[in-house]
Amino acid sequence: MGRGPRRDLLAGLTVAIVALPLALGFGVSSGLGAQAGLATAVVAGALAALFGGSRLQVSGPTGAMTVVLVPIAAEHGPGGVLTVGLIAGVLLVALALLRAGKYMRYVPAPVVEGFTLGIACVIGLQQVPNALGVATPEGDRVLVVAWRALEAFAKAPNWTAVALAAAVATVMLAGARLRPTIPFSILAVVSATLGAQLFGLDGARPIGELPSGLPAPSLDFLDGSALGSLLAPAVAVAALAALESLLSASVADGMTDGPRHDPDKELFGQGVANMAAPLFGGVPATGAIARTAVNVRCGAASRLAALTHAAVLAVIVFAAAPLVSKIPLAALAGVLIATALRMVDVVSLKAMAKATHSDALILVLTAAATLALDLVYAVVIGLAVAVVLALRAVACQARMAPVPLERAERCAEEDTLLAEHVVAYRIDGPLFFAAAHRLVHDLHQGADVRVVILRMSRVSTMDATGALALKDAVRTLNRRGIVVLASGIRSEHQQVLKAVGALDLLRHEGHAYATAHEALAGARACLERAGVLPAVPAQNARTDRSTREGSVR
Repeated sequence: MGRGPRRDLLAGLTVAIVALPLALGFGVSSGLGAQAGLATAVVAGALAALFGGSRLQVSGPTGAMTVVLVPIAAEHGPGGVLTVGLIAGVLLVALALLRAGKYMRYVPAPVVEGFTLGIACVIGLQQVPNALGVATPEGDRVLVVAWRALEAFAKAPNWTAVALAAAVATVMLAGARLRPTIPFSILAVVSATLGAQLFGLDGARPIGELPSGLPAPSLDFLDGSALGSLLAPAVAVAALAALESLLSASVADGMTDGPRHDPDKELFGQGVANMAAPLFGGVPATGAIARTAVNVRCGAASRLAALTHAAVLAVIVFAAAPLVSKIPLAALAGVLIATALRMVDVVSLKAMAKATHSDALILVLTAAATLALDLVYAVVIGLAVAVVLALRAVACQARMAPVPLERAERCAEEDTLLAEHVVAYRIDGPLFFAAAHRLVHDLHQGADVRVVILRMSRVSTMDATGALALKDAVRTLNRRGIVVLASGIRSEHQQVLKAVGALDLLRHEGHAYATAHEALAGARACLERAGVLPAVPAQNARTDRSTREGSVR
């Protein structure tokens, strides 16, 4: 056997050991039980590895997805969760066929960091009941549930559960610092399970009986009458699966020098995995950042590693279900608490907070929305705030300022008269909805002049709102008897101006001016007709024009 396959097999085995307690824990947290987490890790892990667009991605149940599934399970029961997973799989395949994967790269980094921080907080709070050894209180808000669990613990403390959860979390966190390659999670869980069994620890409530093997594929969970109410949750699950999977694949790309993942193919693979997992009682799955990172660090080079991970977990399901059923829930809570703490990258958070005020605001709002609302709303809010702040930054770059007129070469007296009766403005940057009214405000208040020249060659983009605002300003000036001339209108902007009826207003005597000098000559002609300037003989006018050839717009 070559070195490549051997390393893939060893990496897959290591990932399976790391994934086992996580799959069990996320299955329990979702409300469908530990067996659902194992079924997801096996079925979705194998299919996503076969059909996905990343050779290093490891898929399965994740904490972020669990956060979304808890309220669905509370409202619709296990059948609702399975149905949502199936519909989400179909939606992911549709996104892949529409080639929507490339758009995920536009999610801003502060949104991702805030999203991750919020998820970590939610995962940690979800583990409070099991870590305290109390029954999970009713409620669909993690803060409320955690508070009620604390109240129940205060009435009947279960220090055994607290000790087990704290010990497992401490071993995992300390071990990760000392020897990152050793799977301390499985060692901690095995030790906690043996201790609970050997010493008969009161309060060490186990997972409970698990079925030996995967159930036969079935569609009995589908309830046609509830499909309408499950569509919105399915969209949320599909959006989260797409976001988390593509982020995870991008992380894997950044850790290696090999080929990058295919985002559309990755969406297809996740769609297939999520359509199949519910048939075997599994919950919706995504690419798992932590397990993928372990896979890469262990030297995986192909899909064989992820397939090996799924195969090892399948063996555990069929051969070791009675042993797995004895794992204390408090131990799994400790695993997930440690996982949540390790999700928080303090260095990245500090960098985002120090970068700009906008980045810090987006990060905090996304994290708070994740904790207070739900994950999809959090991402939407984060993206919306990011877009608004970005538009504000772009709009602030737009400028309209008066510029000096080109001096005539004939006499200073004419220069003085021109300066008294003509003003020129140069517009720089985008003339669009976010900046238009601010830019043209000064035009409405226009000075006491006879001619206004708008130099527009530096307008980078223009939309209908900008064109309409400009049209309104020009009409206001025209009603006051002020002539408005424009120079340097780009060809791509003429259609917008024409569509809203502004182009004709900016044309003087049937044409717009190509350069600022031509516009100034047009202004001089207007003043001559008004008797403000003396008329220039034709020969002198031709001489003056020849001396000004090559002037800038």
